[in-house]
Amino acid sequence: MRPVLRLLRTASFGFAALYVLLFAISACILGVAVFVVARSSLEQQLAAEVQSDSAFLQEQYRSGGLRHLQMLINARGHEPSAPDYLLQTAEGTRLAGEIPLQPHLRPGWINLATDEGTTDHEPSEQVRALVVDLGGGLLLAVGDDLSRIAQVEEAIATAFAWAVGLAVVLGIGGGVLLSRAFLARVDAIGRTAEAIIAGDLARRIPVRGGGDDLDRLAGTLNHMLDRIHALMESLRQVSSDIAHDLRTPLSRLYQKLDDARDNARSVTDYQHAVLGALADAEALMETFSALLRIAQVEGASPRSAFRDVDISAVIDAVVDAYRPDAEDAGHVIEADAEPGIIVHGDRELLTQAVANLVENVLRHTPSGTVMRLQLRRERAGCWLTVEDDGPGVAVDDLPRLTHRFYRGERSRTTVGNGLGLSLVSAVAELHGCRLAIESLSPGLRVSLHFRATVCSNAPPAVPIRGAI
Repeated sequence: MRPVLRLLRTASFGFAALYVLLFAISACILGVAVFVVARSSLEQQLAAEVQSDSAFLQEQYRSGGLRHLQMLINARGHEPSAPDYLLQTAEGTRLAGEIPLQPHLRPGWINLATDEGTTDHEPSEQVRALVVDLGGGLLLAVGDDLSRIAQVEEAIATAFAWAVGLAVVLGIGGGVLLSRAFLARVDAIGRTAEAIIAGDLARRIPVRGGGDDLDRLAGTLNHMLDRIHALMESLRQVSSDIAHDLRTPLSRLYQKLDDARDNARSVTDYQHAVLGALADAEALMETFSALLRIAQVEGASPRSAFRDVDISAVIDAVVDAYRPDAEDAGHVIEADAEPGIIVHGDRELLTQAVANLVENVLRHTPSGTVMRLQLRRERAGCWLTVEDDGPGVAVDDLPRLTHRFYRGERSRTTVGNGLGLSLVSAVAELHGCRLAIESLSPGLRVSLHFRATVCSNAPPAVPIRGAI
C-alpha cells in the first residue's frame, strides 16, 4: 500500500491528474457546445424539410384539389423516409395521413405524439409538425420524427463519454508511469546524497543524457558536488600543508626561546632572543593572515563589493609604489599598460594580486633582472602580463606554483611563505580570469586573462567648456 501512496503523492502524478481534470472539463464543455450546435443544426434542417414539403403539398392542393391532395398524402405516407402527414377538417374529421387525429389543432409549429409502433413499455414517438390552414376548413400538418435528433444527441454523448473515459484512464496510467520514472530518478539522487553523507565525495548523480529538466538539475548538482569536492580536497591539502610547513618555523621559535632560557646570561642576550622570537612570530602571523585572506577570496564573499575598476590605474599605482624598492635591489620595472581599461571586480583584491606578482619577481630573481608589466585590450578580453628575464622556474614546477606553501628549489633560501601565487590564483578564480604561468627560458611569465564580458574601455572624458 505504501508504494501506491508514494506514487500518488508525487508531483508528476499530481500534474498528470490536474491535466486529466482540465482535459475532462474541456471535453465536457466542448461536448456541450457540439451537442447544442448539432441539435440546432438538425432542428433547422428538419424545419427546412418540413416547410419545403408543406409548400409542395399546398401547391398540389391549389392545382389538383382535395382528392388529389388526399391521394398524394396516402401515396407519400408509404415511403420509408417520407415525413408524417395529417389532413383534417376544422370539425375534427381526419381525411388523410398517418398522424392520429388532433383535436383543437391550430396553425403553426407544434409537437405531436404518435402511437405508431408503441408498446406498454415504450413511449409514443414525438413529431415536430407545421400546421397550415388550406382554407375551407381544412388543416394540413406536415411533421418529421424527432427521434433522429435524439439518436444524434445520444451518439454525440456516447462518443464524448468514451473519449473522456479513455482520457481519464490513459491519464491516470500515464501519471502512474511518470510517477514511477520520477521516483526512480529521485531515488537515484537520494542514494547519491546518502553515499556523499557517508563520506563518498566522489559519488555523482547519474545523467541519462536526454537533456530534460532532471538531467539539467542533475548536471547542476554534480557541478556543485565537484566544487564541494575540490574545496574539501583543498581543505585537506591546506591542513596537511599547515602541519608540515608551519612545523619548522614553530620549532625554530621554540628552540630560540628554549635556548634563551637555558643559555642567556645578560639582558642583551634576552633582548636578542626576544627580537628573534618576535620576528618569527611576525612571519607566522603574516602566513596565517595570507591563509585567511585566501580562504575569504575562495569563499567568494567579496563579490558584493564588485565595482567597475580602472585596472590600468591599478597597474600604474602598483608600479609607482614598488619602483623605489626595485631600484634599491637593482631591478628594472617597465610598465606598458593601455590606458582606460575597466574590469568589473574588487579593486583591493586586484591590487593585491598585481602587488603579489611584482613582489614574487623582486624576491626570487637576482639583481639586474628586468620586469615588464603589460596590459592589452583585445576582442576576446584583456590580458594582464607580468614577465621577467630572471633564472625562471623548472618546467616540472610550473603546475605546482599556485599550491599553498609550495616553493621551488631556487626559492628555498629566499624570504616568503609560498602563498603569493596561491592568492593570485584565488583572486583570478573569483573574477572568472584564466591564470597562465609560462617558462620563458630564461624568465617567467604570469598572465591573467579577463573575459570580454567583464572588460571594457573607460568612457571618454567630457570636456568642460569655459564661460564666454
